[in-house]
Amino acid sequence: MRKNGPTGVETLPPVLIPGAPDGCRDRLVERARLQWRCGDGGDPATLAQDFLTGHGIAVTDLGRPARHDPDGVCGAALYLSAAAGALLAGGAPGTATPVPALPDLVVVVYDHADGAASGTARLRHPQAGLHPTAAPGGGGHPAGARTPAGFRTADRRPGGPAPAAGWWRGEWRESWTPRQHADAVGAVRAAIGRGDVYQVNLVGHAAAPYAGDPLPALARLGALPGARYGGTLSGAGWAIGCASPETLVEVDGGRLVTRPIKGTRSATPAGRRELLASAKERAEHVMIVDLERNDLARVARTGSVRVDELFAVRQWCDLWQAESTVSAAVADGLGLADLLRAVCPGGSVTGAPKLAALDRIAALEPVGRGASMGALGWVGPGRIDLGLTIRTAAADADRLHVWAGGGITWGSDPAAEVAEAAAKAAPVRALLAAG
Repeated sequence: MRKNGPTGVETLPPVLIPGAPDGCRDRLVERARLQWRCGDGGDPATLAQDFLTGHGIAVTDLGRPARHDPDGVCGAALYLSAAAGALLAGGAPGTATPVPALPDLVVVVYDHADGAASGTARLRHPQAGLHPTAAPGGGGHPAGARTPAGFRTADRRPGGPAPAAGWWRGEWRESWTPRQHADAVGAVRAAIGRGDVYQVNLVGHAAAPYAGDPLPALARLGALPGARYGGTLSGAGWAIGCASPETLVEVDGGRLVTRPIKGTRSATPAGRRELLASAKERAEHVMIVDLERNDLARVARTGSVRVDELFAVRQWCDLWQAESTVSAAVADGLGLADLLRAVCPGGSVTGAPKLAALDRIAALEPVGRGASMGALGWVGPGRIDLGLTIRTAAADADRLHVWAGGGITWGSDPAAEVAEAAAKAAPVRALLAAG
């Protein structure tokens, strides 16, 4: 676990954390950072709550009104991995992450810059990882060197093309073959047949070598259509880019909101009709809505949980997806730590029952979920907005990483599940192809 303070001053792009206030993004300065890994011991939910409280962000009673101070602490970025979420739930942690450089908990507290005339002056933190890399021959770092963030500047790799604009990305290497993925779907169906589980979300992973600064490519993910939680977060030797459309949990005005997404088809008129008519997709979706209702009920006022919208069809890139909205009144005295314990890991990316699904995930997925299927967003005075890190990529010092999957029920067709995961990953991979 590391707690660090800011050093130095430089001009950098606006903060791109999902959920950060739009009017503040270009005048935020990093004040302090907490990084933690599952092997460090302790409770990540408590650590996050205590760290935020210590820096003046009130998160011990989320139902109490709080005011945003335009001249003081603005709020904080919060990232929690799927592995940390499983730990909070008391479930199986899963296989080892393919991105060991990435922490399992990151909390970054931001102040407002004082009198930033240009609107872009920010304090630079040595862990921030927001250091633009010059193209070869254009000054800055020499080709093949490491940036201050720990990323490699572009050089020509053996067998690869000359880098365009200082960026090169190699071929993707899958963590499992389509046959292995299909077999895992079959194993979940067998577990459902035995009565062990009702639904399990299976996720695959792919990695590709790269050279250059990955941050511009990761930042482009936030512009994908439907990316409600588009943005980036980075540190020394790691970065996350998110294009998620899904709300894990939002707290505002004394209300809790979650928006689970389950059910996917191609974004055509026929695909929309097929999604709306699919008994399998609707059953999968309603099962998770019920799970999310139960999760919110743990931290809500008795009798206040309601489904505001059920199975609404919305578009993300070239896919239709079914989304519901579940809300509730915040229970008296609810703090951030208990909220994270109630909703993490997200039900739509685990399954039902949640703990039994986590056991199946740990047994079947070939590598850990890394940056995916966790939480990323903003915690500020009187407001929390955390997205679920689906449609998310990560970079370490040498490789890009992507994940994709889907919910498996008794009615799942293995070949269709393999195709659905590929369709979800395709827009993310496409934007990572060019520098």
